[in-house]
Amino acid sequence: MSAARSTRQRDVIARVLHDAEGPLAVGDVLARARTDLPALGVATVYRTLKLLTEQGRIHPVTLDGETRYEPSGKGHHHHFSCTGCGRVFTLHTCPVALPSGTVYPGGFVVEAHEVTLYGRCPECVQGQRAG
Repeated sequence: MSAARSTRQRDVIARVLHDAEGPLAVGDVLARARTDLPALGVATVYRTLKLLTEQGRIHPVTLDGETRYEPSGKGHHHHFSCTGCGRVFTLHTCPVALPSGTVYPGGFVVEAHEVTLYGRCPECVQGQRAG
């Protein structure tokens, strides 16, 4: 595969994903990127996400049935989904002590795990208290 040329749109979209507090849906990427590129179209976002995925720079994660994107190479991590505002945050610590190779009753051998916690983010908790 030949190297894709760098464009302002691609650079902005990659930066948006890198700077995000967690994985972003296409609409979130578009909204944040439009801060710098008001005329950015959704088709460009989709094409860029596809390219960045093919390059291995980002990867998709499915949370609550929706595909979101985050930078690759973050290591083992999980997610927190806010039931108030809908944002998803990356958790850098693992809430589950479940190493690969753990054998569950019945002979199930754990190879990996993914955890998504649900609740309210600090901003929504503050809003709830203020309201």
